[in-house]
Amino acid sequence: MENVEVMTKEQINEFLDGKFDEISGLSDAIWDCAETAFEEEKSAALMIDMLKKHGFEVEENLADICTSFCATYGKVFPTIGILAEYDALFNSSQKAGIATREILEEGGNGHGCGHNLYAAGSVGAAIALKEYLQQNNLEGTVKLFGCPGEEGGSGKAFMAREGVFNSADIALGWHPAAANGIMSASSLANYNVLYKFKGIASHAAAAPELGRSALDAVELMNVGVNFLREHIIDSARIHYAITDAGGKSPNVVQPTGEVSYLIRAPKNPQVDEIYKRVNKIAEGAALMTETELTIDFITACSNVVNNSTLDKIMYENLKSLPKIEYTQEEMDFARDIDKTNPDTTAVGTLLGLSPMETIKIDKELEGKNLCDFVLPYNPDGPEVVMAGSTDVGDVSWNIPTSQLVTTCFSKSTPFHTWQAVAQNRSSAAHKGALLAAKAIAGSAIDVINNPKVIDEAKAELKTRLNGYEYISAIPKEVKPRKMSQL
Repeated sequence: MENVEVMTKEQINEFLDGKFDEISGLSDAIWDCAETAFEEEKSAALMIDMLKKHGFEVEENLADICTSFCATYGKVFPTIGILAEYDALFNSSQKAGIATREILEEGGNGHGCGHNLYAAGSVGAAIALKEYLQQNNLEGTVKLFGCPGEEGGSGKAFMAREGVFNSADIALGWHPAAANGIMSASSLANYNVLYKFKGIASHAAAAPELGRSALDAVELMNVGVNFLREHIIDSARIHYAITDAGGKSPNVVQPTGEVSYLIRAPKNPQVDEIYKRVNKIAEGAALMTETELTIDFITACSNVVNNSTLDKIMYENLKSLPKIEYTQEEMDFARDIDKTNPDTTAVGTLLGLSPMETIKIDKELEGKNLCDFVLPYNPDGPEVVMAGSTDVGDVSWNIPTSQLVTTCFSKSTPFHTWQAVAQNRSSAAHKGALLAAKAIAGSAIDVINNPKVIDEAKAELKTRLNGYEYISAIPKEVKPRKMSQL
C-alpha cells in the first residue's frame, strides 16, 4: 500500500519555526565557547546533548578525533549525511552586537567564520528530517556528521581518510555568508607542511666557521621558492610563515629554524607536484648550509568536486522559501557594519558568479545592507575556483556533496573579521541559520522521496573525477593537531 504523507514539507518548515529559539540558543552557546581546531569539547557536547534529546544515537571519537561525532537516526537506505562545523578562529575575540572593534577577551578566540551558526542550522535540519521520517513512517537514515577543525586543521580530511563519510549516500552542507545561494564554486586543494632545519650554534664573531645556520637554510629555501613561483601554474599559491628564527641574538649562529608552508592549487595532483618541487628546494637549502632537514606534514585538504544534480535540488528548495523579513534594528546594525567596510562587497564569495553577474547583483543590492533574495545559479556555466580552501573537498571526493549559503551578515562583511564575529550572534544571523535548516531539510526530503537522484548524483561524481580516485594526501602516521600544538 502506498505511503500517505501525513507531514508535508510545509509542515516541516513550521516545525522548524517552532524550534527557532532552540536552534538560536545552540548557536549562541557555541559562539560563547569559541573553541579552536580539535579543542571544541564544549561545543561538541552542546550539539550532542541536543541531538540525543531529539532521539539520535551518537558515536563519538571518529577517526580518533575526540571532538568529532556522528549522530544517527534510522538504519536503512537512503542515508542522508548533513555536515556541521563548530570551530572558531584564534585571536579573533570581539563583542557581539556592536559595529565597532571591541575585544571581548584579550587574545581570545572568535567565530569569525560563523561556524556556530553552521552547527546550529545543520542540527536543526537533521532534527527536522528525523521528524519527517518518523511522522511519515518512511525508510531512510539521517546522519549528522560533527566535523571539527575546519579552520587550519582539515578535520574532514582526517575523517575522510578513515572512511567516515562512506556510511552516507550523499552529503548536504551550508555556510553562513553575505548572501543566499548555491556554493557552485570549487576550491583550492592544499598541503600544510612544516620544514624544520637543525644546525650548529656557535659564536658568530669568534668562531663562525664552527656554526651551521638553520636560519640561513630557511632564508635560502624561501628565496628558492620565490624563484619557483615563476614556474608554476598561475592559479597556484604558495604562502609561508617563519615560525622559528632560531633566537634573538645576532651574535649566535642560529641552530634551529622552521618555516611553515601552505601550498594551494585547483586540483589535488597539482598541489602534490608543487609540493615535491618545494621539497627539493628545502633539501637543497639543507645541503648548502650543511644543516639537517625534517619535513613535518601537518595536514591537507582536497578541492571541492561540485555536484549539479544535488545543487539543483538545493537551489529549488532555497528559492521556494519566503524571503527573510528583517526588522529596522537588524537593517540599521547591518548598515553600521557596512560603514566599516566602505566600497566593498562579499556577496559573490563562494557562489561562482562571473564578474558581470557580480556587478548586476551589486546593483540589485543598492540601498540594502542585507541580501534578502537568492542569487542566480547556472549549472552549465564555467567552473569557478574560489581563492580559499575547505576540507569539504575531501567529503565531495567520496560521496556526492552539495552546499548552500544564506545571509547571516551584511553585504560587505568578509570572512574571518571582527565584523563577522560581531554579527554571528545576532537575530539576523539566527534567521539565516533557520533558512539554511529549512532548505537542507527540504532538499533531503526530496531525495528521500526520489532515491533515484542518488544514482544520478553518484554517476555525475564519477564523471567529474574523470578516472581519479580519492587518495588521502595526509600520511597515515600524521594525526590531527590542536591549535596549541602548532
